[in-house]
Amino acid sequence: MMRFLLLCVSLPFICVLSLQIDSDLSLWQQGQILINQELDQSYEQIDWAYSRLPRLVMALLVGACMGLIGSVIQQLTRNPLLSPATLGSSSGAWLGLIILAVVWPEGQSQYQVFAAMLGACIALALVLMICGVRNLTGLSVVLSGMAVNLLFGAIAIALILMNDQYAKNLFIWGAGDLSQNGWEKVHWLWPHCLLGLAILGFAGKPLDLLKMGQSAASGRGLNVAALFLVLMLVGLWMLSAAITMVGIVGFLGLVAPNLARLIGARAAGKELYISTLLGAILLVVADSLALYLNTITFEVVPTGLTTAFLGAPLLIWLIQKRLSQQDKITYLTHYSKASFTSTKLLVSGLVLLVIVLLALLTHMDNGLNFRWPDEFAWPIRWPRIVASLAAGAGMAVSGVIMQRLIHNPLASPDLLGVSAGAVLALVATSGFLGWRIGELGPLVAFSGSFLILLILLVLGSRFRFAPAPMILTGVALSAFIETLVQGVLMKGTEEVYDILRWLAGSTYRVKPDQAWVLMLGVSVLILISLSLHRWLTLMSMGREVAAARGVNVKRAFILLLILSVSLCSLVTSILGPIAFVSIVAPHLASLLGARQVSTQILLSALLGAGFLQLADWLGQMVIYPNQLAAGTMAAIIGGVFFMLLLLRNRSVS
Repeated sequence: MMRFLLLCVSLPFICVLSLQIDSDLSLWQQGQILINQELDQSYEQIDWAYSRLPRLVMALLVGACMGLIGSVIQQLTRNPLLSPATLGSSSGAWLGLIILAVVWPEGQSQYQVFAAMLGACIALALVLMICGVRNLTGLSVVLSGMAVNLLFGAIAIALILMNDQYAKNLFIWGAGDLSQNGWEKVHWLWPHCLLGLAILGFAGKPLDLLKMGQSAASGRGLNVAALFLVLMLVGLWMLSAAITMVGIVGFLGLVAPNLARLIGARAAGKELYISTLLGAILLVVADSLALYLNTITFEVVPTGLTTAFLGAPLLIWLIQKRLSQQDKITYLTHYSKASFTSTKLLVSGLVLLVIVLLALLTHMDNGLNFRWPDEFAWPIRWPRIVASLAAGAGMAVSGVIMQRLIHNPLASPDLLGVSAGAVLALVATSGFLGWRIGELGPLVAFSGSFLILLILLVLGSRFRFAPAPMILTGVALSAFIETLVQGVLMKGTEEVYDILRWLAGSTYRVKPDQAWVLMLGVSVLILISLSLHRWLTLMSMGREVAAARGVNVKRAFILLLILSVSLCSLVTSILGPIAFVSIVAPHLASLLGARQVSTQILLSALLGAGFLQLADWLGQMVIYPNQLAAGTMAAIIGGVFFMLLLLRNRSVS
């Protein structure tokens, strides 16, 4: 109770301090405005009364909602690593807003919250379908949420690129901005937040019963399914209303409930109250930091960015605290019962050849035609084909190495944040230094990827690189980097659209020299991977086995991880982020029976090259005369495959 009272007392103190940032009004003058509600029409008073004060109230409302929703989700699922962000609900709500803005701009004034609610519900339904209602306490739900986030993010980027007239507002939504020009948004939001009072008043006892287990709670008369449905729908409605007004503000719903439990909240009702207070406090502090940075940089710093700066380290610390080396991931690689033969490798090569010929000969002028490209089409077409083949092969082999090192078939450069590191380095260099993405070399991408790799190695050494903490740390870093990228995109300059096109993973702007560099670099790195197949084989059998066979485990682990990161960084620096290829191709190779490292590398390279080339070709065909980038199409196809893979693992586990 004492800690709860301290939080209640600290909240107004923090609010008062926040209102003093970059304000020329004294506390007495601010108090007179609040009490008398009279302004002398000076700029300082008008700005304080109609911008700063409603911004503070908005931060309190949104922060309280996020903390409360996060506590509800974690108590319903008994999973401390879940939130609207990790469940995919935030990305679903954002996608719903984007679709409404593109399809029915006139309806935005009345139906934004319904669009966001529909998107959030679809995302949640997908996650529940993939992992199952009974598996919400494990890591599978986090992986399912990550898949939904990547899939919805790819669709969102494609829609923005095809409708860039709406892009500025969409970027603001994605970054999370609390700026206010009056009280209209506050007046709209606060009635939706009243639903939180109902949760605070009536949800404590049912959630206390649920802590005893679903069977015990049902035996005492609690309708668990109805409780889950009602609380989730109410929480998603509040989330949708908040995102509609300020955009995505991540990490709060994840961090606030965990902090509440750390300071002693044991009963369900107490956790709800303290999480609500902590959510409000954290968002006010993050917004105050954003306001302070605005005064230093003279740039608009979105609150979502400062929230990520505060929340990501707390999340990584919670992962380190709660997970240990004994935390295992229940997914296993599923091999075909039939053994791998050279015939399968030959057939895969022939399928790849057919896909390449299809991409080379297809023309869509006056309908679908097949002919050899003329002298105008050839210089444009062959760099695309070479780049997509090399990128697909490189990402596939990168995934093979990563999965065998981490001892998890769902590990990939996307999952561990390595791709996001390259993205951050390139986007930050372009956004802040003004260099165009096309002029940046692989060195910048390497620096970003290796920075993330260094962080993972430092953090991973504390739990001896156990799979679960490594993956969750990578997910946290990826979410943090995504927020940084959204902050750069808020600038809305012409460079932003270059960045956005690059983020889609496009091949149509690849130059001939870039295509050859990519092909040569990927080929050399794959040959090095094949030469180290013994290391990788022994490392995938376990560190003890590798050490007994004379392998320097630490050196081998780091060198192989660097090799995987190099492949990912090289591809990302030229094409942009390519999601899911590094998961899909190794799994297809495993399903074809490729058990040995060398055969899995070769077959995965062929399958990855064919998969990305097919995605590039389909991207040119499905919405002709417009195009979808190869990375976007690969993310859509690969995301569906990944979800089916998670369903398969659920059914056999």
